[in-house]
Amino acid sequence: MRGSTTTLTFTALLCLGMCWGPWDQGQPEVLPKPSIWADPGTMVTHGSPVTIWCQGSLLADVYHLYKEGDSVYWEAKALQGSRNKAWFHFASSSSSDARQYQCAYQSRNRSSERSDPLPLVVTGLSRAPSLSSQPGLLVLAGDNLTLQCRSEAGFGSFALTKDEGLSPPLRLEGQQSPDFPLGRVSRAHGGQYRCYIGHNSYSWSAPSAPLDILIAGMHRKPSLSARPGASVPQGENVTLQCRSEVRSDTFHLSKEGSLAAPQHLRLQDPAPPVQANFTLRAVTSAHSGTYRCYSSHSTAPHLLSIPSDPLELQVSGAPDSISPPQNKSDSKSDYTVQNLIRMGLAASVLLLLGVLLCQARHDRGGARDVTQS
Repeated sequence: MRGSTTTLTFTALLCLGMCWGPWDQGQPEVLPKPSIWADPGTMVTHGSPVTIWCQGSLLADVYHLYKEGDSVYWEAKALQGSRNKAWFHFASSSSSDARQYQCAYQSRNRSSERSDPLPLVVTGLSRAPSLSSQPGLLVLAGDNLTLQCRSEAGFGSFALTKDEGLSPPLRLEGQQSPDFPLGRVSRAHGGQYRCYIGHNSYSWSAPSAPLDILIAGMHRKPSLSARPGASVPQGENVTLQCRSEVRSDTFHLSKEGSLAAPQHLRLQDPAPPVQANFTLRAVTSAHSGTYRCYSSHSTAPHLLSIPSDPLELQVSGAPDSISPPQNKSDSKSDYTVQNLIRMGLAASVLLLLGVLLCQARHDRGGARDVTQS
């Protein structure tokens, strides 16, 4: 009984295997999905070239590239030297290329899954906006910071990026408001920012000019002094000396109330004590004000020291040494008076000469009469 049961089970399994084999061979096998990337990156400037790469199996024959929202696709044969990849080149990227892409490959009439989506972002499709900071470019740790992206164009989407040169964003995440409140700042907020205005998720303007946010209060404050002194006459040179007792190779000088970015100097030797000299040449009343300096290190250029004590620079002699301007009518009047004075003096001289000449003739006539008599 046990033997007949075993034989029956074996026969059933054999039959199932023979039936499954031909059915399985008729089903197309789905190959693993390939990987996809863009060179030089997924964010490119309008008009610049970009190449999309697709990497699959060594047995791949052809590769296909699909664009989101498009029914047609591109086809490329596998490279001869390396059959597991192919490339699709765009010589000049445009707004129509700004989309999401996927790729797949075929091997012996079998198709792979599609790759993960690759967003291709094209920038430079409109003029660059401007980026500003409130309360300023240099903030203390703990201050509230808001970056504002402004543009004359009426687009409704704004994006902010940080330190693009170090790690370009895969895509720009837009928002409806031009204000980017960053909250209470910490050392992580220090860096270089840019903003964009968006046409859609993949088409953006040119980037704004980079904005460097400096975070102060990270280490011990330096000292600030003036040579030859904090009170100097107009037209003279004055040197503001920033001295640090901690390891520093970069110094920053800011003027209270100025919208300009702080001046900075980079030194070769960071060993303490170290000093940087900021020379203000031919000072005027515009140089008067309150100055502070900061120190930092090139390994963390956006993280600054506590500010130095304030130094009040006074430029003397500016108001008294400048005479009030004269208008043209006053100048003309002065010239007229001067000419009349000159003419009067000339007439007086001529009159005096005439009197002397007459007197001389009269004296000669009298002498002549005396001789004749």
